Amino acid sequence: RPIGGQQSATVRTPKRRNVMKLDGKIALVTGTSPNICGGIAEGLAEEGAAIVCVDIRQEYVDGCANAINGNGGRAIGLVCDVTNEEQVKATVEQAKEAFGGVDILVNGAVIFNRKGVLNMPLAEWRSQIDVILSGAFLFTKYATQLMIDQGRKGSVINIISSAGHQGEPGNIGYATGKGGLLNFTRSAAMELAEHGIRVNSLTPTATDPSEGAARAAQWGVQWPGPRLGERRRGMLPNADKGLPLQQRPSPSHYGKAAAFLASEDAEMITGFDLRVDAGAIARYWLWDPGAAE
Repeated sequence: RPIGGQQSATVRTPKRRNVMKLDGKIALVTGTSPNICGGIAEGLAEEGAAIVCVDIRQEYVDGCANAINGNGGRAIGLVCDVTNEEQVKATVEQAKEAFGGVDILVNGAVIFNRKGVLNMPLAEWRSQIDVILSGAFLFTKYATQLMIDQGRKGSVINIISSAGHQGEPGNIGYATGKGGLLNFTRSAAMELAEHGIRVNSLTPTATDPSEGAARAAQWGVQWPGPRLGERRRGMLPNADKGLPLQQRPSPSHYGKAAAFLASEDAEMITGFDLRVDAGAIARYWLWDPGAAE
């Protein structure tokens, strides 16, 4: 009996759910190389989503889509320059024609250009920032407008990087673009909340290259490897040793996190950054996790 005559809270009986979190959903993923976003695309497909694989490289979209279709999923591959507004509009329209709409958008397109503020040419700066920020802006603009027109309560996930949270030297364009994408996420989340569209970000870190290499071999494509593949002055000789968990995440870890953010399990989460970084950003700067006690 309720104490003091107060009404007891209503307890909702949990609904029975399909085994797959994203059954019947359509996800559009940009930047589907064999590494991070290729892993995310495959992770979303494993949870039942139909996938629109988007990249500027034909072999990447074909490899991603063929792998998903070959594993019993549904996918198409579309080549798109994410900085070209007409191409972005056409890509969203093709997603609608192929699968009926878009429920999930993952903005992961990026170009890597490891240069610092003293040696980065202006044209290269603009190009890198354009892909990271303008690409996310354009796809968010047109994909969420389609969600609104169709009455879909969708999900947008922007892919950040630990470099977007910290001051990485010699990587000025990438770090700035990813840092800007963090607040783009928060601003878009506030604007789109009234439409029932959630906007979150996912932060990977330096990623174990073995899964990306294996995926590239499976797809039959050339992949240059991770951006930390080259040793740079002042960097730890072993990337794993700078992480509290002593192991770099793999793209499949990011895929599981993205599936969670896109699912009903995260229905009350928006404007949030989910870090899948083995503790990299939380680490106290003076502590060396790999050092002996």
